[in-house]
Amino acid sequence: MNGAPLVSTAQRTSSADGTVLSALRSPTRLRIEVLAGLVTALALIPEALSFSILAGVDPQVGLFASFTMAVTIAITGGRRAMISGAAGSTALVVAPVVQEHGLQYLIATVLLAGVFQIAMSVAGVTKLMRFIPRSVMVGFVNALAILIFSAQLPHLLGVPWLVYPMVAAGLLIIVFLPKLTTVVPAPLVAIVVLTAVALVFGLDLPTVGDEGALPSSLPTLMFPDVPFTLDTFAIIAPYALAMALVGLLESLMTASLVDDITDSPSNKTRESWGQGVANIVTGFFGGIGGCAMIGQTMINVKIAGARTRISTFLAGVFLLVLVVALSDLVARIPMAALAAVMIMVSVATLDWHSVAPKTLRRMPIAETLVMVLTVVVTVVTADLAIGVIVGVLTAMVAFAHRVAHFTEVTPVPDADIRTYKVRGELFFASSNDLVTQFDYVGDPDHIVIDMSDTHIWDASTVAALDAITHKYRAKGKQVEIIGLNAASRERHERLSGHVAL
Repeated sequence: MNGAPLVSTAQRTSSADGTVLSALRSPTRLRIEVLAGLVTALALIPEALSFSILAGVDPQVGLFASFTMAVTIAITGGRRAMISGAAGSTALVVAPVVQEHGLQYLIATVLLAGVFQIAMSVAGVTKLMRFIPRSVMVGFVNALAILIFSAQLPHLLGVPWLVYPMVAAGLLIIVFLPKLTTVVPAPLVAIVVLTAVALVFGLDLPTVGDEGALPSSLPTLMFPDVPFTLDTFAIIAPYALAMALVGLLESLMTASLVDDITDSPSNKTRESWGQGVANIVTGFFGGIGGCAMIGQTMINVKIAGARTRISTFLAGVFLLVLVVALSDLVARIPMAALAAVMIMVSVATLDWHSVAPKTLRRMPIAETLVMVLTVVVTVVTADLAIGVIVGVLTAMVAFAHRVAHFTEVTPVPDADIRTYKVRGELFFASSNDLVTQFDYVGDPDHIVIDMSDTHIWDASTVAALDAITHKYRAKGKQVEIIGLNAASRERHERLSGHVAL
């Protein structure tokens, strides 16, 4: 063995198929990437419009943000084929800035958030992804599916009855067309066909144009007109930090999801600073910033089959062309067509295996609880970041509780010496009860605590051992601690006598 990492043939093939050069050499792959970019661009439009309204800014601010985010992240990002744009989570974070201080402070916030994201990537924040357990990831995916579906309800409730057969027709096209041909993405066909039907028959249906006015000019370079003072920094910094954290969390979680779907790795550190660069570019063009667009990424990767940066780049380019040059036509696309696409995305996104009765019966209760709690909190708050944080904290508590019960103290009686055999992992959850498991009054004058089958992980354990020793010495008895491994001995010697009893 030469020490090189073991990479399977499938992984090498997947990696090669994901390069821009390989796509340019393959007419089939290039066609898939181009059409995926087009259908994703169409799906970006209503989302960007609604998130602009949510943030309290002009619709073109959200549309231009999706354009600059997609184009920039296609170059700087660490996950091929992932789509970034004006996202609802970041729009929620920055909305108070617009309401209280105006658009110029929003732009300054976006720029500062980008700087924070770059700094976080340099600090190695991506390493925190290892602390997100599978149950939280599954909850994240299932909550995402529910949020995508629930976002379509305004387009399905209180609307003309013709919307329902149009949505049904769109679903039928998306489900059954791939069984006949995959030359053109089924979602794109559904959008084109339903739009044509609505135009030919003059159907009175809610359209993209009803969501907000589309821009009539290209975005221009700008700089925020705010005072460069500590007061300004104090105003925007909290929002910028929150936006940076939420954006990175959603982007890294989405990258992990795409890794799993495509069986190919991503560079999480590059994705982190790439998101920062994208937000800085977006800020200089007057956009509201953003992060990974999970629904649109699923359309691009899972529904349309994209695998390269070409689709991401073209999604941004097509978006700009559609909303500026073809705005009159795009404005007439029925929302029923886009709702049908997003409903299928939600169905494809849900991890059906995780909610199957057979799986739930086999899964430990704690794992299921973490998954369900992640889903519930995410859906209730409509914030994926909050759901993931609550899920991770719950998983950590459940793990600590489970491991704490593996610790036991067994006395080995002797006439002159009492030996206690300690087994398990000692940390704050398990060592807090350690003090109560010794017979301070009845034990002989010499006590041995054998730590051969355990490990000291934190200062709480050292404090507990100090407390045990102190109690015995108060009664004139001698305590000897033996069997510590090297790491435990080093921690014990360094902290013993220096932590509170």
